[in-house]
Amino acid sequence: MSVFERLRNSKPFVKRYAAIFLAVMALFLLTACGSDVGETSGSGEKEQAAAASAEAAPTSEKTGKKKILVAFFSRTGENYEVGNIAKGNTHIVAEMIAEATGAEMFEIKTVKPYPKDYRECTEVAGKEREENARPELVGKIRNMADYDTVFLGYPIWWSDLPMPVYTFLESYDWSGKTIIPFSTSAGDVLTGKENELPNFAKGATIREGIGIRGKRAQEQPDSVRQEVLKWLDSLGFTKSQ
Repeated sequence: MSVFERLRNSKPFVKRYAAIFLAVMALFLLTACGSDVGETSGSGEKEQAAAASAEAAPTSEKTGKKKILVAFFSRTGENYEVGNIAKGNTHIVAEMIAEATGAEMFEIKTVKPYPKDYRECTEVAGKEREENARPELVGKIRNMADYDTVFLGYPIWWSDLPMPVYTFLESYDWSGKTIIPFSTSAGDVLTGKENELPNFAKGATIREGIGIRGKRAQEQPDSVRQEVLKWLDSLGFTKSQ
C-alpha cells in the first residue's frame, strides 16, 4: 500500500476532506438563496427607499408592549371664550397625552382651511354637518397597522365631531385597535356620540374618554395636565410601562 493510500484511509484524512466538502456545499446553498426571484435593485436602493418611506409618516413609539398614536383635529384663530389663539385647545391636550405616554402625534388637517373668524367657521361647520360632508385631508398615516391604541382628539362642533374627523376614521382599517377619545369644548364633556365611533372606524373598540373645557386648556394648563394624568392612570397608561 502506498503512502497516499495509507493517508487516505486514515480517519483524520477522511474527516478533513469531509469537512471541506460540507463547507463548499453550504457556501453554494447560501449563494443560491441570497436573492429573491425578480429582484433588480441593490441593497443601497432598498435602504434609501425604506428611509424615504419612514420619513413620509409618523413612526410608533412603544410604551411597554403598547404602540400608541395621538391623532387630533384642532383649530387656531378666533375661538369661543378664549379669543384668537396660536395653538388650538385640542392641540394642547394632545401634547399632554403624548408627553405622558411617549406616543407619536399626528395632526388631522384639511386641504381647505377653516375660516379664522369664529362665526364664519361655525357656519361652515354647520353646513358640513347638515350635508354629512367628508372634507379632504392633508397627508395619511402609512404605518397605521403599527398602532394598537389611538387617542383621538377633537373640538365639539354642533354637538358632534367635526366632519374631518369622520374622514379620518373612514380612511383606515381599525380591526383590533382601541380608540380613546378626548375633546375640548365650552364644557368638560364629550359629544355623547363616542359609542357610535365603531360605525365609522370599523373593527375598533372604544374606551372611556375625557372632555376638557377649552378655556381651561388655554388658561389653566397645569390643572388640566393633572386631570389628564389621573385619567391616563385610570386607563393603565404611563410612560414608564
